[in-house]
Amino acid sequence: MATTEELGIRLAEDVLKAVAETGDDSLVNEVNKIVEAASSALQEAYMAAIRAQRAESKARAFLNQRLKRARAAAQPQKTG
Repeated sequence: MATTEELGIRLAEDVLKAVAETGDDSLVNEVNKIVEAASSALQEAYMAAIRAQRAESKARAFLNQRLKRARAAAQPQKTG
């Protein structure tokens, strides 16, 4: 049987995939309300996972952008 944290993480992953597919960011809050009414422990795990996954996504985008610029700057400049 999965732990509350594991359930929250899996639910968050599925909801964020649905948000990406539909463009409907309100899904996060709508699911949060449903979960909160049934289990405060699962709601806390779900929202923690949502925040963590969103933060990780933003951090990766930043890192990729920074690496792209650094790699472009490190390439020798072509002269005509």
